[in-house]
Amino acid sequence: MRAAARRFDDFSALLSRIALWGAVLAVAGMVIIAAWQAAARYLLDQPPIWTEQLASNLMVWAGLLGASCAFRAKLDPSLFPDQQFRDGAVGLFLRFLRAFGTLVFVLPILWYCIFGLNGSVASGYIARLSGRMAESLPVSMSVFGIAIPIGFALVVIHVLADLGLAVSGAHPRERHERPTI
Repeated sequence: MRAAARRFDDFSALLSRIALWGAVLAVAGMVIIAAWQAAARYLLDQPPIWTEQLASNLMVWAGLLGASCAFRAKLDPSLFPDQQFRDGAVGLFLRFLRAFGTLVFVLPILWYCIFGLNGSVASGYIARLSGRMAESLPVSMSVFGIAIPIGFALVVIHVLADLGLAVSGAHPRERHERPTI
């Protein structure tokens, strides 16, 4: 069980690294777009209409991907910041409590991203967004809205990886350790 828990934690770590790169690229894109918007507004006196919407949508992607990375690294705001340093039954209880609180918040969001109030996929958040176009970009709003279920699905994976390590008694790999395949 320890080997399976460590492999799942390795998978969680890989997804976190990918998400971190996505967040970094989104922030870099925001900076470039905001600089272009400022230059076009004040130097050319003609700001493009698409820059503000694209920058705000990149901010959503950066925020959700970055939040999932912060959750994995246990750098998120927490009710029990010392739970990661506690061992034994108290530490396990605090990990389960953190996981429970997180899942109570995250799972309904994931559910309603996919399903609507009537339980139909056609009335879910992503399906409703797919029928809408961005105001200033020729792109479906679902391209931007999909960041929500992706970010929260990453959090669920990180929760399950943390619980797997806790229950199995395994410890996460150190940063310099390579996963064995």
